[in-house]
Amino acid sequence: MQLIFFYILAIVAVGSALGVIFNRNVVHSALSLLVNFCTVAIFYFMLNAQFLGVVQILVYAGAVVVLILFVVMLLGAELGEQVPAWVTPQTLLMVGLSLILLTVIGSAVFEYPVQGTHGNLTTAAVLQYGQVELIGAALFTDYLLPFELAGVLLLVGIVGVIWLGRKTSSSQ
Repeated sequence: MQLIFFYILAIVAVGSALGVIFNRNVVHSALSLLVNFCTVAIFYFMLNAQFLGVVQILVYAGAVVVLILFVVMLLGAELGEQVPAWVTPQTLLMVGLSLILLTVIGSAVFEYPVQGTHGNLTTAAVLQYGQVELIGAALFTDYLLPFELAGVLLLVGIVGVIWLGRKTSSSQ
């Protein structure tokens, strides 16, 4: 029974992911993304990772999809405006710098040695300490560098959004 449920959820997850890609309407694409995030959360619940499932629903299904819809409404992407040519020297420079940053972060994460055993989520350890404590201990001890690099990557994304959203003085 659980295998049948898994296959049904897998079909829904893949279908909603394809809906995100191929929908022409941005709002429908965001709703497909919401369905995809919820099915991934159900997968976490099936794997007995309740904390990750709740975080998946709260952070991704709640905050990220609402943020995407807010940005769509704020920018008026549904108006069918023509997008200007994006191949400019500035965007090529930003793409190059982004590739360099991703290469550095990727190589640092893959070459980073894991020392301790805090990331060992056995059933006995979860029962003794709790799932949230073990995840927190693993994040802030064994995986501190990848955790900090993810923060830097998010900061770069925020700066990129601010840079893309700025108004030029000639358009005012």
